[in-house]
Amino acid sequence: MQATQSAPLTIRKVAVCGAGVMGAQIAAHCVNAGVPVVLYDLAASEGGKSAIAQRAIGQLKKLNPAPLGVNALAELIIPANYDEDLGLLAGCDLVIEAIAERLDWKRDLYQKLAPALNSHAIIASNTSGLSITALSDALPEALRHRFCGIHFFNPPRYMPLVELIPTATTEAALLDRLETFLVSQLGKGVVRAKDTPNFIGNRIGVFGILSVFKQAEAFGLPYDLVDDLTGTRLGRAKSGNFRTADVVGLDTMAHVINTMTDQLSGDPFHAHFVVPPVLAALIEKGALGQKSKAGFYRKAGQAILRLDPATGEYVPADGAADDVVKDILKERDATKRLRALHASSHPQAQFVWAILRDIFHYSAVHLADIADNARQLDEAMKWGFGHQQGPFEIWQAAGWREVAGWIAEDIAAGKALCAAPLPQWVTEGAVWDKQAVHTPEGSFSPVTGTYQARSALPVYGRQIGAPRLVGEGPAITPNVVYENDAILCWTLPTPHPQDVLITSFKTKMHTLSPDVVRGIVHAVDLAEASYRAMVIGQLEDPFSAGADLKAMMPVFMAGGVKAVEPIQREMQDMVMRLRYAQVPVVAAVAGLALGGGCELSVHCARRVAHLETYIGLVEVGIGLVPGAGGMTFCARRAAQIQAQSAPEAPLLAIAKDFVMAVATARVSKSALDAREIGYLRESDPIVMNRYELLYVAVREAANLAEQGWRAPLAARFPVAGRDAIATLKAQLVNMRVGGFISDYDFQIAEKVAYVICGGNVDPGSLVDEHWMLKLERDAFLSLLANPKTQARISGLLQTGKPVRN
Repeated sequence: MQATQSAPLTIRKVAVCGAGVMGAQIAAHCVNAGVPVVLYDLAASEGGKSAIAQRAIGQLKKLNPAPLGVNALAELIIPANYDEDLGLLAGCDLVIEAIAERLDWKRDLYQKLAPALNSHAIIASNTSGLSITALSDALPEALRHRFCGIHFFNPPRYMPLVELIPTATTEAALLDRLETFLVSQLGKGVVRAKDTPNFIGNRIGVFGILSVFKQAEAFGLPYDLVDDLTGTRLGRAKSGNFRTADVVGLDTMAHVINTMTDQLSGDPFHAHFVVPPVLAALIEKGALGQKSKAGFYRKAGQAILRLDPATGEYVPADGAADDVVKDILKERDATKRLRALHASSHPQAQFVWAILRDIFHYSAVHLADIADNARQLDEAMKWGFGHQQGPFEIWQAAGWREVAGWIAEDIAAGKALCAAPLPQWVTEGAVWDKQAVHTPEGSFSPVTGTYQARSALPVYGRQIGAPRLVGEGPAITPNVVYENDAILCWTLPTPHPQDVLITSFKTKMHTLSPDVVRGIVHAVDLAEASYRAMVIGQLEDPFSAGADLKAMMPVFMAGGVKAVEPIQREMQDMVMRLRYAQVPVVAAVAGLALGGGCELSVHCARRVAHLETYIGLVEVGIGLVPGAGGMTFCARRAAQIQAQSAPEAPLLAIAKDFVMAVATARVSKSALDAREIGYLRESDPIVMNRYELLYVAVREAANLAEQGWRAPLAARFPVAGRDAIATLKAQLVNMRVGGFISDYDFQIAEKVAYVICGGNVDPGSLVDEHWMLKLERDAFLSLLANPKTQARISGLLQTGKPVRN
């Protein structure tokens, strides 16, 4: 008898059915993670049967923000069609349906797919709100236990949230396997939602958007002013309410609202589930937002205009919150902030209180219907809508009982959108007694009346420092080894390895101040004395925004270039100390790694990088060149690449790429792009989940030590020399003549070429690191003495924006 094939422990290959905007981008994110993927669509009538999927794959290269880590990955997506290629499904462990939101179309597709699925494949729908149970009815009964909802948020590469929605028959082990894959392999934040219309994220988020429409009209506030109030000032996405609607697509927004209208007739807030007239009018005119270049906003040349609903015309978008309201929203104490908003008679403050009250009210009324506990709702809003805190977090931080009383008063006074009272769990029992929905023990579930702990799935044991909700307590308690105002040296708590020292920075944006530089050297001393390895990494992004210019400029102003030279030498000495440390040092890189942050990381024994890592040597933007070993690295790495991979290629051809990357201040668009530039190597692991970064980095460092890692021996290496400098200079002249760089950019780029090519030496001359570091220092200090560089630095420090001169 033939043995039954068991399900693999991981998802080896994925099929995405539907090559529209979401389907194609889900496929793109799979290949970002190294997961093979087949992208299906209908058979085309011309240009080859898979032409529709092929066009969608080609379009991925043009989208902004980029769905692909590097465009070359598009070639790894296999285009397919339902007429010829259903046989490919046999090799797929996960099949994601992402076609249009038509129940009948989806059911027809499932009937077509079902016979081709293998015996263990998971089939899941990316519907944004249709009933998962109703969809499962189209599958043979034998497959229904392998079906669920898997709702990605747009754009899939950047938005963390994925909602998993089971039916009553979905196999529990399948959900665990799928959640593990999504969290670790695709880097997602997973929330399990109940099978209700629009699930959790869109149910709460779209209601919040409708509340903003309603209250903005009630208080007579223009769209640009509302977006200023509902963006970063309120701890939400920078784009605010109406700009976000334009990005999402006004037709998409209307579809989700209509879903609520059609399917939530029993909701006590149902009267407000109506497409606002202004939104309907825009859609009628074909103004669908960003994709049609007009919506609530449109661009006219360099100017941004916003819609005036009274006239239907576009007017300058220059609205901003009044200073008194800005001051209220700046208040860090949540209790004081909400008290001030509630008590204020200012229309803008009243508006902000009203939209917060509405979302508190709605979330409380429906929590039991749509989620297992309050954590799921708050994390859905944070991961899916870019809120810094979820509704219940804000409420709890401000004072549960006091805010509940204000909401109840507004309901009684007819100010709320609905007369539905707050549910009993809000005003009685455990939550009222503890004044908290989130506690160290867990988050409150209205259905069970208990506090539910976080998931015990093993994948979450890999996360170190993942943010916790208000009331949960710290994400991690480090074992402190050494600490001052600049750095923290620590180890992980058990059961993680205790013999790897972690060094984190305490400066703003984790910049490299002189104290941080000295602290890193001290950390290496500690690691060599008492530990097997060392990791440099942060619990929060960025890795490092580079040198601390604010700390350097007073030194320069007081003592000139000579006073800065010792600081620069210390930076160079620090990266060399990392390179030749007697224990392996691993950089755990995520977010920005610019300037000195890049120079630090490339001199470590290994780097572990999150996919969303943006690395670059950007000093030319402030009129300088990299001065802490960055160009020395470029020259040495070019020689290594030639020796290992292209011995017949002229060194200039390899060095040129590094020169242009530095001279144009190129910053990688992902960790995968950083590999192409040369700042990461193939041997440097890339992780998809930001909060697995330290877990992987610590084990990478421990493994290097276990393997008997030794620091490299200092050796001379060949450089491209004066002939290459002349060739590169001619190319830079063309860039200047073409207007791509300014005259001063040319002078700086010329110095970059001079240093990376090793200076005025014969082609192929052997030089050492001391020679290269001296060239770096001379170029750096000569530019620092130039008034144009000083103007660039001063402009950046004063305005936060680069100065072009």
